[in-house]
Amino acid sequence: MAELRLDRIAETTGGTILQGPPERVFRAFNIDSRQTTPGELFFAIVARRDGHDFVAAAAERGAAGAVVSRSVPSVPGDFALLQVPDTVRALQILAKKVLEERSLKVVGITGSVGKTTTKEFTAAILSRKFRVLKSEGNFNNHLGLALTLLRLETRHDAAVLEMGMSAPGEIRTLTEIAPPEVAVITNISPVHLEFLKTMETIAAAKKEILEGMKTDGIAVLNGDDPFVEKIAQAWNGRKIFFGLSRGCDIRVENLQRLGYDGFKFDLVLDSDRRRIRFPFLSETYIYDLLAAVGVGRALSLSLDEIEHGIQDLKPYAKRGLLLRLAKKIVVIDDSYNSNPRALEAALRNYAVLPARRRVAVLGDMLELGEAAAKFHEDAGQQAERFGWDLLVTVGPLSRHMAGGARRAGMGMDRILSFATGEDAAAQVPALLREGDLVLVKGSRAIRTETIIEALKEIFKET
Repeated sequence: MAELRLDRIAETTGGTILQGPPERVFRAFNIDSRQTTPGELFFAIVARRDGHDFVAAAAERGAAGAVVSRSVPSVPGDFALLQVPDTVRALQILAKKVLEERSLKVVGITGSVGKTTTKEFTAAILSRKFRVLKSEGNFNNHLGLALTLLRLETRHDAAVLEMGMSAPGEIRTLTEIAPPEVAVITNISPVHLEFLKTMETIAAAKKEILEGMKTDGIAVLNGDDPFVEKIAQAWNGRKIFFGLSRGCDIRVENLQRLGYDGFKFDLVLDSDRRRIRFPFLSETYIYDLLAAVGVGRALSLSLDEIEHGIQDLKPYAKRGLLLRLAKKIVVIDDSYNSNPRALEAALRNYAVLPARRRVAVLGDMLELGEAAAKFHEDAGQQAERFGWDLLVTVGPLSRHMAGGARRAGMGMDRILSFATGEDAAAQVPALLREGDLVLVKGSRAIRTETIIEALKEIFKET
């Protein structure tokens, strides 16, 4: 963690110390009073809830100080209070200053699908050469990125930062805090259409990561994505393309499926190649891997270092994790989130896995705007076209999946619909038979993870 004195924080942020010793040192920083740790500095962020209402709670839980923009209820006399014009801006300014005082490589990763997995893969590969700080979980917005940077330690020499957005200008803000030396765009897909309306608007918002790069930065771009390709054509800096097509600098050849053991393929880096075993079940993760390899190449890792990093990769919880349960039931836990591109890939890739029956348990995909019904109808048609035996829909939008599946020829006896994740969790286990393959996927708000927990409880892991 960064170690910062109160008086230095005040100087950096333009704040005024209201109380507390100027020489007090803070090593932990937080915006959620429920997660307070002893000695931390609490930032009272004004968002859906006003953090000023929780300063006293943070103090009771052991915080040693708070950054505020207005008066707060009474706190202990030795509790530090620093008043600033804007607590969000103060957090960002402080994070930017901490980064500027370090000499390290910064990798920024954005895209519609696969940001978090690409971040994890990239951090694992770079750790062969660098001491890496990475965004925790999906800490990818204007608050999460700043908090990540405040975890920098003197030992770190690389930072891998996920940069998300739901509106134009948000990635620009992130690159102002942390200008990347290497910037990755994984893909451009119909995500956040409720706010951004068109694919072109999404692409323009993602392009902000290139505009905010360091002047000598390197862009690592999906060479198979037409929208990313358009971005690349308008970008004059150095570019590394990844993908499955032969024109990509980093690509896969001789792809071989190994059923539940994943894939084997030739990893090609320009004129070099290496046979790789990859324990993930969907081709989408191959793209995430190639993006991470592109970052490794941009930062001069050898093919041996990259290969050793790949050997450490394992599937992550809620992101395509394979669960083997009793009665030879296999569950693919992809319950973290869902969108049209990721769902289509999941339905296509997992349908080829061996099973007596294939059961798709699919929750609503959110933030799709006026096109939401059409995207869900398409998903239902895909479930039938790719050969899923049973479709279980969860949530109000997913009823359009049921309609799409019926129109594609799936019989009513093969379709069930539930209003909530909890309703599905209570009923889905009774639907399963020995040897079934079950895919569970949906947007986070639908709580499809409750279905996973019910299956694990009833059938137990083997």
